[in-house]
Amino acid sequence: MRLSILDQSPIATGKSKAEALRETIALARAAEEEGYHRFWLAEHHDSPGFAGTTPSLMALAVLEATTMITVGSGGVLLGLHEPWQVAEAFEILAALHPGRVNLGVGRAGSGGTGTFNEKVIELQARLGLVPGTREREDLDIWLLGAGTGSAPLAAATGSGYAHAHFLNTGSARTALAHYRKNFQAGTVRREPETLLAVRVIAATTDAQAHELANPVRLWRARKDLGRDEPFPVSTNPANWSSEEIRRSENTEARLIVGAADDIALQLSDLADELDVEELMISTPVPRLVDRINSNRLLARAVARLFPADESAIAGKDKPKNASPRFSHS
Repeated sequence: MRLSILDQSPIATGKSKAEALRETIALARAAEEEGYHRFWLAEHHDSPGFAGTTPSLMALAVLEATTMITVGSGGVLLGLHEPWQVAEAFEILAALHPGRVNLGVGRAGSGGTGTFNEKVIELQARLGLVPGTREREDLDIWLLGAGTGSAPLAAATGSGYAHAHFLNTGSARTALAHYRKNFQAGTVRREPETLLAVRVIAATTDAQAHELANPVRLWRARKDLGRDEPFPVSTNPANWSSEEIRRSENTEARLIVGAADDIALQLSDLADELDVEELMISTPVPRLVDRINSNRLLARAVARLFPADESAIAGKDKPKNASPRFSHS
């Protein structure tokens, strides 16, 4: 089981977007130290809660600040961009940091020309990632999905497939099964490759973890109720409105919260259940120190759970362009 990170550059109440972006870079450095495999950056627009609008620019900043962790987009909202623009940006990233770049693309957004499927095919052609073109090892592509729509295209184009379990817990099994069954080898990937993005908040104890999760619960509830705001730094559920409480309960299934050792077991079971090779962790708690600590505790709990791979935690000892892994068989 490999562990990776998706960071959305959450903005805490009282902090600026610039501070949130700098915190993302600090989080990436800490993730590399703990042996995480990938670090992906999200794309959000007009969002008071998330600062990351341009994952290619943030990916460059993270690549320059680290030495070996794989970095990419999770993902570029291809509906908002033309394929040639995305291809040129990621060609530059791959040229500067070959072998460390992932291009993850998602369906959200609309604009420009062509359908999503047409844009993906054009993007792959421009990057030389279609059958009959040169093989390349400096860049690969992933399609992102929260339902079942992107998995068939990922399979048909030989892309990796990343499923957003934290957005939709009910569609993963169907989407992943279709992807694996129908996968066609491409120029980069000969076998299907999957990951599951999960929202995780870990601490030393259950009580501490749930306290850290409360601002995320309240932020999500308010967003669903039409109040899109920065993340509250701390909050007491006793002060929430009845609507906020009800809404937070509706989304509880999409959160995995608790003591790190317990979460490691839950994640191992989830990976086995859905037959995924990799879990990508999203932890949008408002304080950077808590995000770093959650990731650290989880990485070390997984290393204890699978002691044969304990050396993977020492990512800083790996050679450049290595892929630190937490794995089990």
